[in-house]
Amino acid sequence: MERKGVLIAFEGIDGTGKTTQIALLAEALRQRGLSVVVTREPTDGQYGRKIRELYENRNSVTPEEELALFLDDRREHVEQVIAPALAKGHVVLTDRYYYSTAAYQGAAGHDPQKIIAANELFAPVPDMVIMLEAPVSLGVHRVQKLRGETLNDFEQEGALARVADIFSGLAGANIRRIDGTADAQAVHALVMAAVVELF
Repeated sequence: MERKGVLIAFEGIDGTGKTTQIALLAEALRQRGLSVVVTREPTDGQYGRKIRELYENRNSVTPEEELALFLDDRREHVEQVIAPALAKGHVVLTDRYYYSTAAYQGAAGHDPQKIIAANELFAPVPDMVIMLEAPVSLGVHRVQKLRGETLNDFEQEGALARVADIFSGLAGANIRRIDGTADAQAVHALVMAAVVELF
């Protein structure tokens, strides 16, 4: 696949501010004249909708079936959104990517490195991964108090601690770890300082 564009993935446990930071970065890049595509996983496609149903009852599928859904959703996402946008030269910002699958499904018992290897057979490797980091307790607080949401089956505190451990162990020259505990504008400044390397 010819890649003219730039792919930036935002990763981290729930409540680290990924969605907020993507919106701020997209606006900043557009103001600089860049064409930006904002997307997310799970998608709103056929497999993504099935994954969202698991938020209420994760035990309705086996860990293997769950992992297969994430892979199918990502294949569709790459084919329909990510690859075409990169081929056209857009900057693609994705709210979660295969590092989340490695961490969340890794916490459910799969080998995180095997998940990454399986994904990289078909999914473009991000030019940069913004790994937003915050204590699990803060992430849970933000989900419950700031968003006013009930924790879903993927956001339980014990599981998130295992997810955070896997995220902290992931390595790669494209990963930039950013403290997500400060206010949104302060974190955005750190994100911009990292992303400027790509441009």
